[in-house]
Amino acid sequence: MREHVDRRRWRRHVLWGWLLAFLFAGLVAPAAPASPSFVARCELEGVVDTGSGAYLADCVKRAEDGGATALLVRLDTPGGSLEATRAVVRAFLGSRVPVLVWVGPSGARAGSAGVFISLASNVSAMAPGTNIGAAHPVGLGGQDVEKSGGEQLARKVENDTVAFAEGIARQRGRNPDWAAAAVRDSASVPADRAVELRVVELVAPTEAAFLNAVDGRRVEVASGDSVTLATRDAHVVSLEPGLSQQVVHALAQPSIIYLLFLTAALGLVVELSHPGAVAPGLVGSVALVLALMASATLPVRSGAVVLMLVGMGLILAELFVTSGLLGAAGVGLLILGGVFLVDRFEPGWFVEPSFRLSWGVMLPTALVFAGTAAFIAYRSAQTRKLPQRGGDAGLVGEAGTALGPVTPSGGEVFVHGERWRAVSFTPIREGAQVVVRAVEGLTLTVAESMP
Repeated sequence: MREHVDRRRWRRHVLWGWLLAFLFAGLVAPAAPASPSFVARCELEGVVDTGSGAYLADCVKRAEDGGATALLVRLDTPGGSLEATRAVVRAFLGSRVPVLVWVGPSGARAGSAGVFISLASNVSAMAPGTNIGAAHPVGLGGQDVEKSGGEQLARKVENDTVAFAEGIARQRGRNPDWAAAAVRDSASVPADRAVELRVVELVAPTEAAFLNAVDGRRVEVASGDSVTLATRDAHVVSLEPGLSQQVVHALAQPSIIYLLFLTAALGLVVELSHPGAVAPGLVGSVALVLALMASATLPVRSGAVVLMLVGMGLILAELFVTSGLLGAAGVGLLILGGVFLVDRFEPGWFVEPSFRLSWGVMLPTALVFAGTAAFIAYRSAQTRKLPQRGGDAGLVGEAGTALGPVTPSGGEVFVHGERWRAVSFTPIREGAQVVVRAVEGLTLTVAESMP
Protein backbone atom coordinates (compact mmCIF):
# COMPACT_ATOMS: atom_id res chain seq x y z
CA MET A 1 0.00 0.00 0.00
CA ARG A 2 2.82 2.40 0.88
CA GLU A 3 4.51 1.77 -2.48
CA HIS A 4 1.25 2.56 -4.28
CA VAL A 5 0.91 5.89 -2.45
CA ASP A 6 4.53 6.83 -3.22
CA ARG A 7 4.01 6.03 -6.88
CA ARG A 8 0.95 8.34 -7.04
CA ARG A 9 2.89 11.16 -5.39
CA TRP A 10 5.74 10.69 -7.86
CA ARG A 11 3.34 10.96 -10.83
CA ARG A 12 1.77 14.10 -9.33
CA HIS A 13 5.23 15.68 -8.94
CA VAL A 14 6.11 14.83 -12.54
CA LEU A 15 2.89 16.40 -13.85
CA TRP A 16 3.46 19.58 -11.85
CA GLY A 17 7.02 19.69 -13.16
CA TRP A 18 5.89 19.49 -16.79
CA LEU A 19 3.25 22.16 -16.18
CA LEU A 20 5.76 24.56 -14.62
CA ALA A 21 8.19 23.90 -17.47
CA PHE A 22 5.56 24.80 -20.10
CA LEU A 23 4.59 27.95 -18.20
CA PHE A 24 8.23 29.01 -17.88
CA ALA A 25 8.85 28.32 -21.57
CA GLY A 26 5.87 30.46 -22.47
CA LEU A 27 7.17 33.35 -20.38
CA VAL A 28 10.72 33.39 -21.68
CA ALA A 29 10.06 32.37 -25.34
CA PRO A 30 10.48 35.16 -27.90
CA ALA A 31 7.32 36.78 -29.24
CA ALA A 32 5.99 35.43 -32.54
CA PRO A 33 7.04 37.56 -35.48
CA ALA A 34 4.38 40.00 -36.65
CA SER A 35 2.48 38.98 -39.76
CA PRO A 36 3.46 40.89 -42.91
CA SER A 37 1.48 44.06 -43.59
CA PHE A 38 -1.48 43.78 -45.91
CA VAL A 39 -2.28 46.40 -48.56
CA ALA A 40 -5.61 46.27 -50.36
CA ARG A 41 -5.53 47.17 -54.05
CA CYS A 42 -8.13 48.27 -56.57
CA GLU A 43 -7.98 50.00 -59.93
CA LEU A 44 -10.01 52.42 -61.99
CA GLU A 45 -9.48 52.26 -65.73
CA GLY A 46 -11.93 54.16 -67.90
CA VAL A 47 -14.73 56.53 -67.01
CA VAL A 48 -15.77 57.40 -63.48
CA ASP A 49 -19.37 56.18 -63.63
CA THR A 50 -21.94 54.71 -61.27
CA GLY A 51 -20.33 51.27 -61.38
CA SER A 52 -16.70 52.32 -60.94
CA GLY A 53 -17.63 54.93 -58.32
CA ALA A 54 -19.49 52.35 -56.24
CA TYR A 55 -16.56 49.96 -56.64
CA LEU A 56 -13.98 52.45 -55.30
CA ALA A 57 -16.21 53.41 -52.36
CA ASP A 58 -16.73 49.72 -51.64
CA CYS A 59 -12.95 49.15 -51.74
CA VAL A 60 -12.51 51.67 -48.92
CA LYS A 61 -15.05 49.84 -46.76
CA ARG A 62 -13.56 46.42 -47.52
CA ALA A 63 -10.05 47.68 -46.71
CA GLU A 64 -11.27 49.06 -43.38
CA ASP A 65 -13.17 45.91 -42.47
CA GLY A 66 -10.26 43.69 -43.47
CA GLY A 67 -7.71 45.59 -41.39
CA ALA A 68 -5.56 46.64 -44.34
CA THR A 69 -2.50 48.80 -43.71
CA ALA A 70 -3.48 50.97 -46.68
CA LEU A 71 -5.57 51.04 -49.83
CA LEU A 72 -3.68 51.34 -53.13
CA VAL A 73 -5.64 52.64 -56.13
CA ARG A 74 -4.28 52.47 -59.68
CA LEU A 75 -5.83 55.30 -61.68
CA ASP A 76 -6.18 55.82 -65.43
CA THR A 77 -9.26 57.83 -66.39
CA PRO A 78 -10.36 60.57 -68.81
CA GLY A 79 -12.96 61.76 -66.28
CA GLY A 80 -16.60 61.01 -65.74
CA SER A 81 -19.68 61.70 -63.66
CA LEU A 82 -19.31 64.44 -61.07
CA GLU A 83 -21.82 62.74 -58.76
CA ALA A 84 -19.87 59.46 -58.87
CA THR A 85 -16.64 61.42 -58.33
CA ARG A 86 -18.09 63.12 -55.26
CA ALA A 87 -19.02 59.71 -53.85
CA VAL A 88 -15.44 58.48 -54.33
CA VAL A 89 -13.99 61.67 -52.80
CA ARG A 90 -16.30 61.35 -49.77
CA ALA A 91 -15.16 57.75 -49.28
CA PHE A 92 -11.46 58.69 -49.57
CA LEU A 93 -11.70 61.66 -47.21
CA GLY A 94 -13.68 59.62 -44.70
CA SER A 95 -11.45 56.55 -44.85
CA ARG A 96 -9.96 55.16 -41.61
CA VAL A 97 -7.12 53.59 -43.62
CA PRO A 98 -4.61 55.61 -45.68
CA VAL A 99 -5.52 55.86 -49.36
CA LEU A 100 -2.65 55.80 -51.85
CA VAL A 101 -3.31 56.72 -55.50
CA TRP A 102 -0.87 55.81 -58.27
CA VAL A 103 -1.49 57.19 -61.76
CA GLY A 104 -0.06 54.58 -64.05
CA PRO A 105 1.33 52.84 -65.93
CA SER A 106 3.26 55.14 -68.27
CA GLY A 107 0.85 56.70 -70.76
CA ALA A 108 -2.02 56.79 -68.26
CA ARG A 109 -3.77 59.97 -67.16
CA ALA A 110 -5.78 61.42 -64.32
CA GLY A 111 -8.00 63.63 -66.45
CA SER A 112 -10.87 65.80 -65.31
CA ALA A 113 -12.73 63.84 -62.61
CA GLY A 114 -9.51 61.90 -62.01
CA VAL A 115 -7.94 65.11 -60.67
CA PHE A 116 -10.38 65.20 -57.74
CA ILE A 117 -9.81 61.51 -56.94
CA SER A 118 -6.03 61.96 -56.93
CA LEU A 119 -6.25 65.09 -54.76
CA ALA A 120 -8.44 63.25 -52.23
CA SER A 121 -5.80 60.58 -51.52
CA ASN A 122 -3.44 60.70 -48.54
CA VAL A 123 -0.43 60.13 -50.79
CA SER A 124 -0.40 60.32 -54.58
CA ALA A 125 2.22 59.33 -57.14
CA MET A 126 2.50 59.25 -60.90
CA ALA A 127 4.44 57.02 -63.26
CA PRO A 128 6.81 58.70 -65.75
CA GLY A 129 5.01 59.66 -68.94
CA THR A 130 1.64 60.29 -67.26
CA ASN A 131 -0.28 63.53 -66.87
CA ILE A 132 -2.89 65.04 -64.60
CA GLY A 133 -5.31 67.93 -65.09
CA ALA A 134 -7.79 69.30 -67.65
CA ALA A 135 -10.72 69.44 -65.20
CA HIS A 136 -12.58 72.28 -66.93
CA PRO A 137 -16.32 71.47 -67.18
CA VAL A 138 -17.23 70.41 -70.72
CA GLY A 139 -19.99 68.54 -72.46
CA LEU A 140 -19.42 65.02 -73.70
CA GLY A 141 -18.80 66.25 -77.22
CA GLY A 142 -16.05 68.57 -76.02
CA GLN A 143 -18.33 71.62 -75.92
CA ASP A 144 -17.50 74.50 -73.64
CA VAL A 145 -20.12 75.07 -70.95
CA GLU A 146 -20.50 78.74 -71.86
CA LYS A 147 -21.31 77.90 -75.49
CA SER A 148 -23.71 75.13 -74.48
CA GLY A 149 -25.62 76.62 -71.58
CA GLY A 150 -24.93 80.33 -71.45
CA GLU A 151 -22.57 82.54 -69.46
CA GLN A 152 -24.48 82.33 -66.16
CA LEU A 153 -24.63 78.56 -66.18
CA ALA A 154 -20.95 78.40 -67.13
CA ARG A 155 -19.96 80.62 -64.19
CA LYS A 156 -22.13 78.65 -61.77
CA VAL A 157 -20.74 75.27 -62.79
CA GLU A 158 -17.17 76.53 -62.89
CA ASN A 159 -17.27 78.21 -59.48
CA ASP A 160 -18.82 75.16 -57.85
CA THR A 161 -16.17 72.89 -59.35
CA VAL A 162 -13.33 75.25 -58.39
CA ALA A 163 -14.53 75.30 -54.77
CA PHE A 164 -14.74 71.52 -54.79
CA ALA A 165 -11.16 71.12 -56.07
CA GLU A 166 -9.70 73.77 -53.75
CA GLY A 167 -11.41 72.28 -50.71
CA ILE A 168 -9.95 68.85 -51.38
CA ALA A 169 -6.46 70.25 -52.06
CA ARG A 170 -6.40 72.26 -48.82
CA GLN A 171 -7.59 69.33 -46.73
CA ARG A 172 -4.83 67.11 -48.11
CA GLY A 173 -2.12 69.80 -47.99
CA ARG A 174 -1.76 70.10 -51.75
CA ASN A 175 -1.60 73.12 -54.06
CA PRO A 176 -5.06 74.76 -54.12
CA ASP A 177 -4.00 77.33 -56.73
CA TRP A 178 -3.13 74.63 -59.24
CA ALA A 179 -6.34 72.75 -58.41
CA ALA A 180 -8.31 75.90 -59.28
CA ALA A 181 -6.27 76.39 -62.47
CA ALA A 182 -7.01 72.81 -63.53
CA VAL A 183 -10.71 73.70 -63.47
CA ARG A 184 -10.64 77.29 -64.73
CA ASP A 185 -7.90 76.99 -67.35
CA SER A 186 -7.82 73.21 -68.02
CA ALA A 187 -4.26 73.15 -66.68
CA SER A 188 -2.56 69.79 -67.23
CA VAL A 189 0.97 68.84 -66.19
CA PRO A 190 3.27 65.81 -66.53
CA ALA A 191 4.46 63.76 -63.59
CA ASP A 192 7.68 65.60 -62.72
CA ARG A 193 6.01 69.00 -62.96
CA ALA A 194 3.14 67.76 -60.79
CA VAL A 195 5.64 66.97 -58.02
CA GLU A 196 7.18 70.45 -58.29
CA LEU A 197 3.73 72.06 -58.00
CA ARG A 198 2.77 69.91 -54.97
CA VAL A 199 -0.04 68.25 -56.89
CA VAL A 200 1.34 64.78 -56.13
CA GLU A 201 4.06 63.67 -53.74
CA LEU A 202 6.40 61.67 -55.94
CA VAL A 203 7.14 59.93 -59.25
CA ALA A 204 7.17 56.13 -59.07
CA PRO A 205 7.62 53.85 -62.11
CA THR A 206 5.75 50.91 -60.54
CA GLU A 207 3.27 50.17 -57.78
CA ALA A 208 5.96 48.30 -55.81
CA ALA A 209 8.32 51.28 -56.05
CA PHE A 210 5.53 53.55 -54.84
CA LEU A 211 4.79 51.35 -51.82
CA ASN A 212 8.49 51.14 -50.92
CA ALA A 213 8.95 54.90 -51.30
CA VAL A 214 6.10 55.85 -48.93
CA ASP A 215 7.04 53.31 -46.26
CA GLY A 216 7.49 55.11 -42.92
CA ARG A 217 5.61 58.23 -44.05
CA ARG A 218 3.08 59.57 -41.51
CA VAL A 219 -0.38 60.52 -42.74
CA GLU A 220 -3.58 61.62 -41.03
CA VAL A 221 -6.74 59.56 -41.53
CA ALA A 222 -10.39 60.51 -41.05
CA SER A 223 -10.37 59.69 -37.32
CA GLY A 224 -7.73 62.37 -36.79
CA ASP A 225 -5.06 59.81 -35.88
CA SER A 226 -1.59 60.01 -37.37
CA VAL A 227 -0.71 56.70 -39.01
CA THR A 228 2.76 55.53 -40.05
CA LEU A 229 2.67 53.67 -43.34
CA ALA A 230 4.17 50.18 -43.30
CA THR A 231 4.09 49.33 -46.97
CA ARG A 232 7.58 48.08 -47.80
CA ASP A 233 7.38 44.55 -49.22
CA ALA A 234 3.74 44.47 -48.14
CA HIS A 235 1.42 41.69 -49.22
CA VAL A 236 -0.90 43.21 -51.86
CA VAL A 237 -4.40 41.79 -52.12
CA SER A 238 -6.55 42.84 -55.09
CA LEU A 239 -10.19 43.66 -54.40
CA GLU A 240 -12.28 42.70 -57.41
CA PRO A 241 -15.47 44.59 -58.30
CA GLY A 242 -18.85 42.91 -58.03
CA LEU A 243 -20.60 41.58 -61.13
CA SER A 244 -23.12 44.44 -61.29
CA GLN A 245 -20.32 47.01 -60.90
CA GLN A 246 -18.34 45.34 -63.71
CA VAL A 247 -21.36 45.27 -66.03
CA VAL A 248 -22.29 48.92 -65.42
CA HIS A 249 -18.69 50.05 -65.90
CA ALA A 250 -18.24 47.95 -69.06
CA LEU A 251 -21.41 49.39 -70.60
CA ALA A 252 -20.47 53.01 -69.84
CA GLN A 253 -18.69 53.53 -73.16
CA PRO A 254 -20.09 55.54 -76.10
CA SER A 255 -19.03 52.88 -78.61
CA ILE A 256 -20.74 50.10 -76.61
CA ILE A 257 -23.97 52.09 -76.37
CA TYR A 258 -23.87 52.80 -80.11
CA LEU A 259 -23.36 49.11 -80.93
CA LEU A 260 -26.15 48.05 -78.59
CA PHE A 261 -28.65 50.50 -80.07
CA LEU A 262 -27.75 49.43 -83.62
CA THR A 263 -28.08 45.77 -82.69
CA ALA A 264 -31.45 46.44 -81.07
CA ALA A 265 -32.64 48.37 -84.12
CA LEU A 266 -31.47 45.68 -86.53
CA GLY A 267 -33.07 42.84 -84.55
CA LEU A 268 -36.39 44.58 -84.01
CA VAL A 269 -36.69 45.80 -87.62
CA VAL A 270 -36.05 42.30 -88.98
CA GLU A 271 -38.50 40.76 -86.50
CA LEU A 272 -41.24 43.26 -87.32
CA SER A 273 -40.79 42.76 -91.06
CA HIS A 274 -40.75 38.94 -90.70
CA PRO A 275 -42.93 38.00 -87.71
CA GLY A 276 -42.19 34.64 -86.17
CA ALA A 277 -38.44 34.66 -86.78
CA VAL A 278 -38.03 34.89 -82.96
CA ALA A 279 -34.20 35.02 -82.86
CA PRO A 280 -33.84 38.57 -84.29
CA GLY A 281 -36.54 39.84 -81.95
CA LEU A 282 -34.96 38.16 -78.92
CA VAL A 283 -31.49 39.48 -79.70
CA GLY A 284 -32.87 42.94 -80.41
CA SER A 285 -34.85 43.01 -77.16
CA VAL A 286 -31.85 41.99 -75.05
CA ALA A 287 -29.67 44.55 -76.81
CA LEU A 288 -32.30 47.23 -76.21
CA VAL A 289 -32.45 46.48 -72.48
CA LEU A 290 -28.66 46.62 -72.22
CA ALA A 291 -28.60 49.84 -74.25
CA LEU A 292 -31.11 51.45 -71.89
CA MET A 293 -29.04 50.34 -68.89
CA ALA A 294 -25.91 51.77 -70.50
CA SER A 295 -27.63 55.04 -71.41
CA ALA A 296 -28.45 55.52 -67.72
CA THR A 297 -24.71 55.76 -67.02
CA LEU A 298 -24.01 58.29 -69.80
CA PRO A 299 -26.12 61.18 -71.12
CA VAL A 300 -27.78 59.92 -74.29
CA ARG A 301 -30.03 61.87 -76.63
CA SER A 302 -33.34 60.17 -77.30
CA GLY A 303 -33.49 61.97 -80.64
CA ALA A 304 -30.26 60.28 -81.69
CA VAL A 305 -31.77 56.88 -80.92
CA VAL A 306 -34.82 57.73 -83.04
CA LEU A 307 -32.53 58.76 -85.90
CA MET A 308 -30.79 55.38 -85.79
CA LEU A 309 -34.11 53.49 -85.73
CA VAL A 310 -35.39 55.46 -88.71
CA GLY A 311 -32.10 54.83 -90.50
CA MET A 312 -32.49 51.06 -90.07
CA GLY A 313 -36.07 51.31 -91.33
CA LEU A 314 -34.96 53.14 -94.47
CA ILE A 315 -32.28 50.56 -95.18
CA LEU A 316 -34.90 47.82 -94.97
CA ALA A 317 -37.31 49.74 -97.19
CA GLU A 318 -34.59 50.11 -99.82
CA LEU A 319 -34.80 46.37 -100.51
CA PHE A 320 -38.40 46.73 -101.67
CA VAL A 321 -38.14 50.09 -103.44
CA THR A 322 -34.59 49.73 -104.86
CA SER A 323 -34.14 53.44 -105.49
CA GLY A 324 -30.72 53.78 -103.87
CA LEU A 325 -31.77 56.98 -102.10
CA LEU A 326 -33.46 55.27 -99.15
CA GLY A 327 -30.42 53.13 -98.40
CA ALA A 328 -28.05 56.09 -98.58
CA ALA A 329 -30.34 58.13 -96.35
CA GLY A 330 -30.51 55.24 -93.87
CA VAL A 331 -26.72 55.01 -93.59
CA GLY A 332 -26.56 58.79 -93.18
CA LEU A 333 -29.07 58.69 -90.33
CA LEU A 334 -27.13 55.91 -88.59
CA ILE A 335 -23.99 58.05 -88.70
CA LEU A 336 -25.85 61.22 -87.69
CA GLY A 337 -27.42 59.41 -84.74
CA GLY A 338 -23.94 58.33 -83.63
CA VAL A 339 -22.64 61.89 -83.84
CA PHE A 340 -25.38 63.21 -81.55
CA LEU A 341 -25.69 60.13 -79.33
CA VAL A 342 -23.53 61.47 -76.48
CA ASP A 343 -22.90 64.96 -77.82
CA ARG A 344 -25.04 66.74 -75.22
CA PHE A 345 -23.93 69.14 -72.50
CA GLU A 346 -24.49 67.66 -69.07
CA PRO A 347 -23.42 69.72 -66.00
CA GLY A 348 -22.98 66.53 -63.98
CA TRP A 349 -20.27 65.18 -66.30
CA PHE A 350 -16.64 66.31 -66.59
CA VAL A 351 -14.51 64.49 -69.13
CA GLU A 352 -11.71 65.24 -71.52
CA PRO A 353 -12.85 66.32 -75.03
CA SER A 354 -11.30 63.12 -76.40
CA PHE A 355 -14.05 61.10 -74.69
CA ARG A 356 -16.59 60.73 -77.49
CA LEU A 357 -17.77 58.32 -80.14
CA SER A 358 -14.93 58.37 -82.66
CA TRP A 359 -15.38 58.27 -86.41
CA GLY A 360 -13.09 55.24 -86.50
CA VAL A 361 -15.77 53.28 -84.63
CA MET A 362 -18.90 54.94 -85.88
CA LEU A 363 -18.40 54.92 -89.68
CA PRO A 364 -17.29 51.29 -90.16
CA THR A 365 -19.92 50.08 -87.69
CA ALA A 366 -22.73 51.90 -89.47
CA LEU A 367 -21.64 50.51 -92.84
CA VAL A 368 -21.29 46.95 -91.52
CA PHE A 369 -24.70 47.03 -89.84
CA ALA A 370 -26.28 48.57 -92.91
CA GLY A 371 -24.77 45.85 -95.09
CA THR A 372 -25.94 43.14 -92.67
CA ALA A 373 -29.47 44.50 -92.59
CA ALA A 374 -29.54 44.76 -96.36
CA PHE A 375 -28.29 41.19 -96.82
CA ILE A 376 -30.84 39.74 -94.35
CA ALA A 377 -33.70 41.65 -95.90
CA TYR A 378 -32.59 40.70 -99.44
CA ARG A 379 -32.40 37.00 -98.61
CA SER A 380 -35.79 37.20 -96.92
CA ALA A 381 -37.27 38.85 -99.99
CA GLN A 382 -35.82 36.09 -102.18
CA THR A 383 -37.35 33.45 -99.93
CA ARG A 384 -40.81 34.93 -100.33
CA LYS A 385 -40.54 34.53 -104.13
CA LEU A 386 -39.83 30.80 -103.92
CA PRO A 387 -42.74 28.37 -104.48
CA GLN A 388 -44.48 27.11 -101.38
CA ARG A 389 -43.04 23.80 -100.17
CA GLY A 390 -45.45 22.96 -97.37
CA GLY A 391 -49.20 22.28 -97.10
CA ASP A 392 -51.60 21.48 -99.95
CA ALA A 393 -50.21 24.18 -102.18
CA GLY A 394 -46.76 22.66 -101.77
CA LEU A 395 -47.89 19.52 -103.68
CA VAL A 396 -48.70 21.43 -106.85
CA GLY A 397 -46.02 20.70 -109.43
CA GLU A 398 -44.75 17.61 -107.63
CA ALA A 399 -44.04 14.54 -109.78
CA GLY A 400 -45.29 11.03 -109.06
CA THR A 401 -46.23 7.61 -110.50
CA ALA A 402 -49.66 6.19 -111.36
CA LEU A 403 -50.27 3.07 -109.23
CA GLY A 404 -53.10 2.04 -111.51
CA PRO A 405 -55.22 3.48 -114.29
CA VAL A 406 -56.28 7.06 -113.48
CA THR A 407 -59.50 8.32 -115.08
CA PRO A 408 -61.90 11.23 -114.48
CA SER A 409 -63.73 8.94 -112.04
CA GLY A 410 -60.63 8.17 -109.93
CA GLY A 411 -57.43 6.23 -109.39
CA GLU A 412 -54.33 6.17 -107.18
CA VAL A 413 -50.92 7.80 -107.51
CA PHE A 414 -47.70 7.76 -105.47
CA VAL A 415 -46.54 11.34 -104.83
CA HIS A 416 -44.10 12.77 -102.29
CA GLY A 417 -43.65 9.36 -100.62
CA GLU A 418 -47.39 8.85 -100.05
CA ARG A 419 -50.38 7.14 -101.74
CA TRP A 420 -53.02 9.61 -102.91
CA ARG A 421 -56.45 9.34 -104.54
CA ALA A 422 -56.26 11.06 -107.91
CA VAL A 423 -58.38 12.07 -110.88
CA SER A 424 -57.38 13.04 -114.39
CA PHE A 425 -59.26 14.74 -117.23
CA THR A 426 -57.62 12.30 -119.65
CA PRO A 427 -57.07 8.59 -118.90
CA ILE A 428 -53.60 7.70 -117.64
CA ARG A 429 -52.18 4.18 -117.84
CA GLU A 430 -50.69 2.33 -114.88
CA GLY A 431 -46.99 3.12 -114.24
CA ALA A 432 -47.05 6.40 -116.13
CA GLN A 433 -45.26 9.44 -114.72
CA VAL A 434 -47.68 12.14 -113.53
CA VAL A 435 -47.50 15.71 -112.26
CA VAL A 436 -49.87 17.29 -109.74
CA ARG A 437 -51.96 20.15 -111.16
CA ALA A 438 -54.29 20.89 -108.22
CA VAL A 439 -55.26 19.71 -104.75
CA GLU A 440 -58.82 19.48 -103.46
CA GLY A 441 -59.08 17.98 -100.00
CA LEU A 442 -57.43 14.55 -100.14
CA THR A 443 -57.78 14.20 -103.93
CA LEU A 444 -55.13 15.24 -106.39
CA THR A 445 -55.80 16.38 -109.94
CA VAL A 446 -52.96 15.01 -112.04
CA ALA A 447 -51.84 14.95 -115.64
CA GLU A 448 -49.45 12.69 -117.44
CA SER A 449 -46.03 14.30 -117.60
CA MET A 450 -44.35 14.59 -120.95
CA PRO A 451 -41.02 12.75 -121.33
